[in-house]
Amino acid sequence: MTLIEPDVALTDFGLAIECALFAGWLVWRGSARSALGPWFVVLFVALGTGALLGGITHGFMPDPGSDAARAVWNATLIAIGVAAWASWGVGAHVLFAEHMARWFLTAAALLFALNVAVVLYVSQSFLVAIAFYAPAIMFALIAFVLAYRASGAAVLLFAIAGIVLSLIAAVIQQTHTAALGLTHNALYHLVQAVGLLLIFLTARGLGACGPQLHDADVSRETN
Repeated sequence: MTLIEPDVALTDFGLAIECALFAGWLVWRGSARSALGPWFVVLFVALGTGALLGGITHGFMPDPGSDAARAVWNATLIAIGVAAWASWGVGAHVLFAEHMARWFLTAAALLFALNVAVVLYVSQSFLVAIAFYAPAIMFALIAFVLAYRASGAAVLLFAIAGIVLSLIAAVIQQTHTAALGLTHNALYHLVQAVGLLLIFLTARGLGACGPQLHDADVSRETN
């Protein structure tokens, strides 16, 4: 079996496996039973699904105009939208108490519904995914920075570094920067893989240390 873009497809599949392992570990270790844990699980599942669909597109679909390719592309954009929703969820539960986070996430759910509607009925441009995902990931970054300032918990630094790396990966992709003999998409996947590993380390650490980051100290820092 010959892949159309082997480096892009294989690194996409690698990302999908990585995200599946991270999500599975969090569920297996019981981290998903906390208020914050399920949002990390959804984040990794959504990003892994997007990577899997990307691998299918770059590996097996030579005609981007075919019905199958368009369907997979739409599903990819929606998966990124789910990842954006999960990023709002992670940030909200890091910053706010449960009752306040619930209201915040109601608005995020409406934003996700708008995202899906735009993808299905208005535009399938990747800029749509960026427009909905970028504010969400920036909010998560700000949430972790504020939480670190309030608590001093070193485990939060992994997520901060991971999100920054993810943003650098996005710049690599959008500027078509190639290096190490890899295309810009494959290089983007490798940098993103490191970023996701760092985010996972924070998710694992927060699952182990419990809910002490969701206390009044973090809330006071954001007021």
